[in-house]
Amino acid sequence: MSLKFHVKIKAYGHVADFNVEADDNAESIQNAILDKIGQNGVLFKDSDRAFGKSNCWITYEEVVDDKSRSDSLHKEESIRT
Repeated sequence: MSLKFHVKIKAYGHVADFNVEADDNAESIQNAILDKIGQNGVLFKDSDRAFGKSNCWITYEEVVDDKSRSDSLHKEESIRT
């Protein structure tokens, strides 16, 4: 089953932020990221923050679509006195 992941790359003074679809395993996610970069589907922007010109961070997290849930994550209960 294919899931949606939000990817953030901070590398060598540049940043990128994008979504990919992949299976829930490291190899599939890595391949999806490489495919997206290889298709020129990622826009790298210059970073004004001090991430370092010699460092590279790649993070990803699963995107949860709130519209597909039948119940909300937080329910409010009113108490009448």
